[in-house]
Amino acid sequence: MLDYGFDMSGVELEVALPDLVSEGYELDALVSAQADWSKDTPAVGWTIAHQIAHLASADENVLIAIRTPDAFDAVLKHAETEGPRYRDLDAAAGAAKPRAELLEQWRAGRIEVAAALRDLAPGQAFPWYDSELTAALMVPLRLLETWAHGQDIFDAVGVSRRPTSRLRHIAYLGILGRELSFYAAELPTPAEPFRVELTGPDGEPWAWGPEDADQRVQGSALDFCLRVTQRRPLAKTSLTAIGADAQKWLEISRTSL
Repeated sequence: MLDYGFDMSGVELEVALPDLVSEGYELDALVSAQADWSKDTPAVGWTIAHQIAHLASADENVLIAIRTPDAFDAVLKHAETEGPRYRDLDAAAGAAKPRAELLEQWRAGRIEVAAALRDLAPGQAFPWYDSELTAALMVPLRLLETWAHGQDIFDAVGVSRRPTSRLRHIAYLGILGRELSFYAAELPTPAEPFRVELTGPDGEPWAWGPEDADQRVQGSALDFCLRVTQRRPLAKTSLTAIGADAQKWLEISRTSL
């Protein structure tokens, strides 16, 4: 299966790749100014160092998958062996490193990942968890991860950040994750189409799905992204739903298992 069966033909890599790089630099500017990385973030048990370590580890795995795909089997076996503890153990191992070393690792890794994804031939696949991916999906996935874990850090240090048009990539993945959300909640996926109408950071309208759909989600792009990445409970967003299935989606929305 390629890209989890998603149609990624609408992804413009010439836009998404620079946006991924920009997302990394924005978070870098924040964490570089924080002398104390032991501060707790909203993720239980995770400090700022854990968040950066997780991003650095994921970047390392992306490079393994692209450069030495046969070696990615070892990554999968390690994840299977550790089970639910996999992400926590990986993050803890990285967080134990000196701050300067971890920062440099993350910086170097994310630059290498952007270059590796840029050099891939269109449609070229590489192994990933439960699927083979192309750059069309991995680029917005890395952007989403950087933004979501970055949000945890912004929240931890009490700094608000200006939303940007980069949210469009995250919103799109959130929409693609609708079926996954119902699957993870062990609920049947609604058969009828959904309409999602969001207001972008500069007031521009973003819309997906048929205009005459009965199931509708409306609100700001920022709130939608915060919700689908599970960074905010639904009650703390301005999102509204029309239709029982649309309401349920907002209640259970997610972008990963």
